[in-house]
Amino acid sequence: MKILPIPCLEDNYSYMIIDENSKEAAVVDPVEPEKLLQVARQYDVHLKLVLTTHHHWDHAGGNDKIRLLVPGIKVYGGSIDNVKGCTHKLENGDKLSLGTNISILSLHTPCHTKGHISYFVTAKEEEDPAVFTGDTLFIAGCGKFFEGTAEQMYQSLCVTLCSLPKPTQVYCGHEYTVKNLKFALTIEPNNPRVVQKLTWAQNQQQSGLPTVPSTIEEEMETNPFMRVDLPEVQGKVNCNSPVEALKEIRRLKDSWRG
Repeated sequence: MKILPIPCLEDNYSYMIIDENSKEAAVVDPVEPEKLLQVARQYDVHLKLVLTTHHHWDHAGGNDKIRLLVPGIKVYGGSIDNVKGCTHKLENGDKLSLGTNISILSLHTPCHTKGHISYFVTAKEEEDPAVFTGDTLFIAGCGKFFEGTAEQMYQSLCVTLCSLPKPTQVYCGHEYTVKNLKFALTIEPNNPRVVQKLTWAQNQQQSGLPTVPSTIEEEMETNPFMRVDLPEVQGKVNCNSPVEALKEIRRLKDSWRG
C-alpha cells in the first residue's frame, strides 16, 4: 500500500491510496480532480473509488467533476451527510476493498458534520494501517463542532479513533499542525512531546514538507483533545470530566489568536 498526500487549495490535503499489486487506487476528498488525475497518470494507476470524509465544499466539491473525468468511478460518503456527487452511501462499520490487498472500514465520527466518516485502511500484515480523519481529527487538534456536541467529539476522538492500533498512520484534512501544537502548549506547557513535535513541524513547514502522517500513539501523547481523560489535563482547564474538558478546550481554541 502506497499513500500519497496531495496538497490542494490553500491548506487542504487530498490523498491517493494505491494498491501496488493491482495498480488500483482510491482518492480521499479529491477537491481538485485534475491534480489527482495527473498523479494517477504519473503512477500509472486506475482510479476506482472516491472516499469523501464529509460534505463541506473543500472536501466534496470535486466529486461531480471527477465523475465526469473518470466514468464509472464510485463515490462514497456518509449516509446522513448529504455528500455532493455521492453514488454509494456508507454506514458505520461498512467495509470496502481496493485491489487485491487493501481493506477499508467506514467509521462514523460525527460532530464537525453529523455524518462525517473516517476511513480505516489496512493492507498486508507487516504494513502499518492508516486512518483518514478529514476534519474530525487533525494533528494536535480537532475540527470545530459545527453540527454536533462535545459528547459526540469525545466519542469520535477518544473512543472510536483511540481504539485503533497505536501505530495507525493518521492522515487529516488540513495542514494546521504548527498552529495546533502552539495552542497545545497553552494547555500543557511542560509536555516535552509537544515541544519536540512543534520543533519538528516548524522544520517541516520551513522545508515545504507535509506534517502528515502522525500516528494514533503520537496524538494520544500530544493532542490536548485526545488527552482529556487525564486528570492533569482536566485540571488545567478547571473541569471535572473528559467531556467538560473537551468542550472547554474547544472554546479556548475558538477564541485563541496565537
